[in-house]
Amino acid sequence: MDRETGVYQNLVKKESWRTVLTLAYQSLGVVYGDLSTSPLYVYKSTFAEDIKHSETNEEIFGALSFIFWTLTLVPLLKYVFIVLRADDNGEGGTFALYSLLCRHARVNSLPNGQLADEELSEYKKDVSSLGPKSSFGSKLKSTLESYRVLQRFLLVLTLIGTCMVIGDGVLTPALSVFSAVSGLELSTAKEHHKYVEVPVACIILIGLFALQHYGTHRVGFLFAPVVLIWLLCISAIGLYNIFHWNPHVYQALSPCYMYKFVKKTQKGGWMSLGGILLCITGSEAMFADLGHFSQLSIKVSPVIAFNIVLIAFTSLVYPSLILAYMGQAAYLSQHHVLDNDYRIGFYVSVPEKLRWPVLVIAILAAVVGSQAIITGTFSIIKQCSALGCFPRVKIVHTSSKIHGQIYIPEINWILMILCLAVTIGFRDTKRMGNASGLAVITVMLVTTCLMSLVIVLCWQKSVFFAICFVFFFGTIEALYFSASLIKFLEGAWVPIALAFIFLIVMCVWHYGTLKKYEFDLQNKVSINWLLSLGPSLGIVRVRGIGLIHTELVSGIPAIFSHFVTNLPAFHQVLVFLCIKSVPVPHVRPEERFLVGHIGPRQYRIYRCIVRYGYRDVHKDDMEFEKDLVCSIAEFIRSGSVGINGANEDPYKDDDKMTVVGTCSSHTEGIQMSEDDVIVNIDSPGTSELREIQSPTQIKPKKRVRFVVPESPKIDREAMKELQELMEAREAGIAYILGHSYVKAKQGSSALKKLVINYGYEFLRRNTRVPSYALSVPHASTLEVGMIYHV
Repeated sequence: MDRETGVYQNLVKKESWRTVLTLAYQSLGVVYGDLSTSPLYVYKSTFAEDIKHSETNEEIFGALSFIFWTLTLVPLLKYVFIVLRADDNGEGGTFALYSLLCRHARVNSLPNGQLADEELSEYKKDVSSLGPKSSFGSKLKSTLESYRVLQRFLLVLTLIGTCMVIGDGVLTPALSVFSAVSGLELSTAKEHHKYVEVPVACIILIGLFALQHYGTHRVGFLFAPVVLIWLLCISAIGLYNIFHWNPHVYQALSPCYMYKFVKKTQKGGWMSLGGILLCITGSEAMFADLGHFSQLSIKVSPVIAFNIVLIAFTSLVYPSLILAYMGQAAYLSQHHVLDNDYRIGFYVSVPEKLRWPVLVIAILAAVVGSQAIITGTFSIIKQCSALGCFPRVKIVHTSSKIHGQIYIPEINWILMILCLAVTIGFRDTKRMGNASGLAVITVMLVTTCLMSLVIVLCWQKSVFFAICFVFFFGTIEALYFSASLIKFLEGAWVPIALAFIFLIVMCVWHYGTLKKYEFDLQNKVSINWLLSLGPSLGIVRVRGIGLIHTELVSGIPAIFSHFVTNLPAFHQVLVFLCIKSVPVPHVRPEERFLVGHIGPRQYRIYRCIVRYGYRDVHKDDMEFEKDLVCSIAEFIRSGSVGINGANEDPYKDDDKMTVVGTCSSHTEGIQMSEDDVIVNIDSPGTSELREIQSPTQIKPKKRVRFVVPESPKIDREAMKELQELMEAREAGIAYILGHSYVKAKQGSSALKKLVINYGYEFLRRNTRVPSYALSVPHASTLEVGMIYHV
């Protein structure tokens, strides 16, 4: 028996490693496409103007030494061995770190947070729910929770990093594709190549963005082979150049050459660091694209995802890049007189007979790398929008099988226009590199700052470890940041301008959203007012379900009082529906709904809070309606048998909410079946009506049935409540949506009036309505306008 168990465990272990290696191969296209194409433009940007390649080779060997140690310390040591461990339940990126901090300290920017959200399975405390163990960690946590200014600063810092990622989504495709196409300069006449590069690069970029709405799942299987071939190609060329031109180039890996480089070049060498910085372009993508492995058909744990990235980077990507840079340096160390028109670049070191095949592979690799950053931009904007920090945009899911593959039309065309503008406006890798470098290093600085907080608050490590992390990596990144910032007038102004525009949009939207919610909260109706109306609410209750959408998680929205006072009739079942996002990547289906009674049971008024993670996919209207009604039915059943029962005191609103899952998640609970029955609506016995009967008078009627489990038994009152809910569902659902106009109240400052009356109102008018309103049948919708004076 023990032998059989051992054999089984060995098979499982073997299968696990086979899965890891398979996913490591697949990760090449998604995670490392951007980083792998950096040899195309690093040396060319480094030796653009600031320093010159001399016969002593001190410059080229010093640059190689800087590249080697930068690649070793930042992508390998910082990201692979430290930052990748700070995943948010398998998700990575700037917002993932912020989400992680929000769950370990109450610094969440979402106004409608609840204590019940902290009971979610993914809302986990990694070590202990008691908070940081060290006294400094406890003080830091209490300080962050006490001062609103620090919470806003943390949010703005996160948004700055996010805006720079969006800026990188503009700059990286332009730089990668243009650098790949620049190989044409060695294959065409000198007077012609300048007129060929820009049009060819623009055509490739237009095609890349035009194909986004098809999704990557149709061609995604080609990404990994392309990047694999590219890595093998540059490593083979690197080995050839090393053995053919300078086998002793490995000596340049010594840090001594960095000292010689700085000593000889001085200010020019410091400024050239902006070009060397580009060797780590795509390092942040390793962390940001960590969530890719949760989107695959094979679900993997964060530990396995970490192993995947570690294996792929250390065994293939890192050695290939080092060999490529060493090979270029070996070639250049023996070629000091180069044509000025053909500046130092990647294609110069490629053997002449291989330049056309390498050119084709480089363009394909550049397209794959650009696709990765474009997809990452879509993903991070979806996260921002879900957490109330970006205007609502249309999100199209391009694959029904692979979770997380999305397309945002408005953002796609904005990125394309900006990308073409950068390509046509700059027309050289130097200024594109300056712009891209500043965007990349800014994101890395933000990650370093957030990681220091994660080390103390989430990992509960010593503050000494956090200080060492910030000091060591922060010093390296600050050096590169200063070298990039000095190139402000030479292209580095572009990411700053883009980030500033996106930051203004995000801050205005977030501020307006908060003020709107505060107005709702201050003007909500008391439960006492509702009880004073009696079970009929003072009006006629007709068959059907009325869904009142609200942002409030407690209390009765003011808009409901307008309904009651102005409408002569209302539905027999009322549901106050709140669809909100929580700071976790995913919410499990069995924890999706929070359901409770508002007022006494006989009022038939419910509150339903639907919780989504920032990476979750919202369901379509038909499936959502079924899950909603089924969750209310399960709440009625569970309340009747004493499991998280309904409100015992009707004057205490929302004291007890029951966690209820979707229909598929509670198979042992109530199940709902729906089918259509053809009903003839003409009146029997009236011959005149039968004579004028038309096909439109025969219409389907929905028949709803609840399948109630035999045990435990439910009481008679609950059965009656379920019967009424079933009849109401058969009668149909009506959607009541509030249409708000936000205005700054009298006496507000000029800045607030500018932000609310013009900025927020402009964004509200020109962006999408809430996602739940897009799929609502117009015939079943009632919109009521209100003016919010905030």
